[in-house]
Amino acid sequence: MYRDIPEELRRLIEPVVADHGCELVDVDSRFGSSGSGLLRITVDRSEGDGRVGVERCAEISREIGTQLDANDAIPGSYSLEVSSPGLDRTLSRDKDFAAACGQEVKLKTRRPVDGRRRFKGRLIDFKEGIAVLQVDGEAFEIPFEDVEKANSIYQFSPADFAKRPEGECPKAENDEARGGKSGGTNR
Repeated sequence: MYRDIPEELRRLIEPVVADHGCELVDVDSRFGSSGSGLLRITVDRSEGDGRVGVERCAEISREIGTQLDANDAIPGSYSLEVSSPGLDRTLSRDKDFAAACGQEVKLKTRRPVDGRRRFKGRLIDFKEGIAVLQVDGEAFEIPFEDVEKANSIYQFSPADFAKRPEGECPKAENDEARGGKSGGTNR
């Protein structure tokens, strides 16, 4: 979740992302006992449409890697991935939840809400820090501060599988918006 990004990392990463006309959505870090790990950064355009191209992700990745290394922000070796939100878009900020109203989502809470921690259903409302999720005909009110992880669930349509005329490719922007991951670097 955006709010869980350590301030030191946010201070180094966010200006680089902003310089490229994007917003920082999330940072996921996974480091093992060996000292090596993975730093996965999700960025989006300010429009929130997920259309961050591969080239832009690669540029952001190079600059963030340089910034992190220059400040010795990550001890040991790490792999760095910079990606757009992709199909299973991460919902980590208030504005992500507000934009996802009406969509199918899955989320996990930090502590049980009505006896459960995992939910999958339609996000029917998000106001004043409360997500209202319709799950199997029942509405659950989940405080935003209790959300550990949340993602939208892409709803495929017949258009996603429509046969294109031979030689015609989909717009590159759409592929990048749907594809997600790009710009990986080993450090």
